[in-house]
Amino acid sequence: MFFSLFKKKKDQQLYTVAFYNLENLFDTVDDEKTLDDDFTPTGFKKWTKKRYHKKLFKLAKVISKIGYKSAEKPPVLVGIAEVENEEVIKDLLNTEPLLGIDYGYVHYDSPDERGIDTGLLYLKSNFEVLHSEPVALIIHNLEGVRDTTRDILYVKGKLNGEVVHLFVNHWPSRRDGSTETDYKRIEAAKTLRRVMATIEEQEVDPNYIIMGDFNDNPISESLQTLVKDTTLYNPMEKLHAPNQRGSTSYRKHWSLFDQIMVSHNFFNYEKGTHSFAHANIFDDSFLTEFKGKFKGSPYRTYVGKKYIGGYSDHFPVYIQLKFSS
Repeated sequence: MFFSLFKKKKDQQLYTVAFYNLENLFDTVDDEKTLDDDFTPTGFKKWTKKRYHKKLFKLAKVISKIGYKSAEKPPVLVGIAEVENEEVIKDLLNTEPLLGIDYGYVHYDSPDERGIDTGLLYLKSNFEVLHSEPVALIIHNLEGVRDTTRDILYVKGKLNGEVVHLFVNHWPSRRDGSTETDYKRIEAAKTLRRVMATIEEQEVDPNYIIMGDFNDNPISESLQTLVKDTTLYNPMEKLHAPNQRGSTSYRKHWSLFDQIMVSHNFFNYEKGTHSFAHANIFDDSFLTEFKGKFKGSPYRTYVGKKYIGGYSDHFPVYIQLKFSS
């Protein structure tokens, strides 16, 4: 009996921080300012309210379960990508089982031509937003025209009283080829480092949590540019197994584009602070294709034009922090 009580008390000190690419969480309304026509009832995807609400329920279920087995509570922070606007975030939080959880959110519209943005969900009981802003990612293509990609979301806040600096990223895609687009993601890394340098001019040894869909693996040049000569630690490097495990799969090849990094001061283990416990990919079996040639890969919403009614083409990733009280 003593052991079980001790274990529960210990688990209550764990806090889950997650990131989840929601795979095109669009509403069904046509926005004339963005290229969202495919995700309308008459568009290419035949995106109806029924399909929209089914996806909301599935995503809400996943978010509520990330890290729950060990922390015994939903994530305290969840970075999200591929949300169309503020309204879809509200709809998500008003969907069971998230409806009964006191989440707040931070969101800004980005200049992405498809209208997809990043956001941050946070438990109001554990996190206080002190400041937030979008960080513009200024990238030009080889013709000198600006590539209107997603902003980086910056949020400064207090996690259980400890000040942390969070960045939620969705870096430029590899759609035109990984090598051909490398420079875009390297520039994203440099942009992030410039913002960090500004923070470090004002604050000694800041706590960083950097998360997102980086469209690159941990060993890629862009991620190495980000962590090199900084205090950042990327636990996802140890999780990446190209032929066995990752957060997204293409032609049976795993990639770990979704990652969460922390600064080294999350290894201080001082009273009143958080320390890094572990990292993982949330790839439980219910999130995977259960048969066919894609068995084991993320159970997505669409395969091309074909609607299959899954969750997302990405698995969530998460870290857990232990709070020393």
